[in-house]
Amino acid sequence: MSDKNNKALKPDWRRVKFGDVVRLSKARSQDPMADGIERYVGLEHLEPGDLRIRSWGSVADGVTFTSVFQPGQVLFGKRRAYQRKVAVADFSGVCSGDIYVLETKDAQVLLPELLPFICQTDAFFDHAVGTSAGSLSPRTNWTSLADFEFMLPPMDEQHRLVKLLTSIEGCLASLSEADLATTALENSRIEDALASVPADRVITVDKLVPLGPKNGLSPKANADERGYPTLSIGAVRDGRIVAEGNTKYAEISDAEAAAFELKANDVLVVRGNGNKLLTGRCGLVDVVPKGCFYPDLLIRLKFDEKIIRPEFAVLQWNSQSTHNRLISRAKSTNGIWKINGADIRQHALKVPEVEEQDDLLAEMRAIRSARKNIATRMTAAQNLKLHALRSIENGGGNGI
Repeated sequence: MSDKNNKALKPDWRRVKFGDVVRLSKARSQDPMADGIERYVGLEHLEPGDLRIRSWGSVADGVTFTSVFQPGQVLFGKRRAYQRKVAVADFSGVCSGDIYVLETKDAQVLLPELLPFICQTDAFFDHAVGTSAGSLSPRTNWTSLADFEFMLPPMDEQHRLVKLLTSIEGCLASLSEADLATTALENSRIEDALASVPADRVITVDKLVPLGPKNGLSPKANADERGYPTLSIGAVRDGRIVAEGNTKYAEISDAEAAAFELKANDVLVVRGNGNKLLTGRCGLVDVVPKGCFYPDLLIRLKFDEKIIRPEFAVLQWNSQSTHNRLISRAKSTNGIWKINGADIRQHALKVPEVEEQDDLLAEMRAIRSARKNIATRMTAAQNLKLHALRSIENGGGNGI
């Protein structure tokens, strides 16, 4: 450690090797069913960045796993460690051989509750990735992990860090549940509103879009920003058009620029994508660079706003039931799922009176404002957690 880092250390922190304070559990069950074990956990059940195990399989369905874990032990995914899969077991079970079961050797030296957070530090993951071998499915090994060195806090500091990090985890869990609840509310409210629309208010797109649909242009882009800005299909995101980071430049005639320039309240539909679920998604144009046009893999719709609000059209278009109807028309060519102008013209939307549309949109804006607030708070909590984890890496030197 450099003199600079030594000066930043808090008193009584000491450098240790992971294997000196953590052991790899070797508990095994050759017949989990006979041993009364009901659940198994594979790598697919661990979510990156989430310390909770939220799904599992049933041993009764058949499993070849033999590594046993108990509540409180830490599960670490040794295969493809860059996926950052670490979790704390809150039930007993067996797990994949690609998961290490870890526990502290002495709770008076390293608190078991701090171990999962040490495993979540960037330094630990960097070490695991750096010591992995194999091209298709790189794996680290226990000998290499045991050599990982980190700064061990004194016991009073460990208790303080555990209290802080546990509180942050609880906050993140509550915010995640709130986000899921508001998302479910948004989806159910949309579907409920659409279900009440009478049959005579179901109208095909060709009657709602006087001009179009209209495919875009895909001239060769250049690196020195000559010509006019154009979007990539990645600009269609969560019902919006996000130009930032999804804009390039290409040369087209002034006449083409005028014909294909995007305006506020235009709607762009993805007509082709390798992922079928992204085909047919749409976004509402709000703010884009002046003179911006759109590529051939997007189709522009200009809705008659006296009949249907573009924002309402997008909200409905991207709803699960409506989108499923559209992509049922999609055809795969060379691995790309595509829809065409005819598919879109025949696509039907439910069109309540504009006053009802406006009322629903007001509700959706309120729900999305709540979701945005939740996301802001989640980001703040994640940043605080990151700061705390870095304090462990830095020997308490960043003052958390």
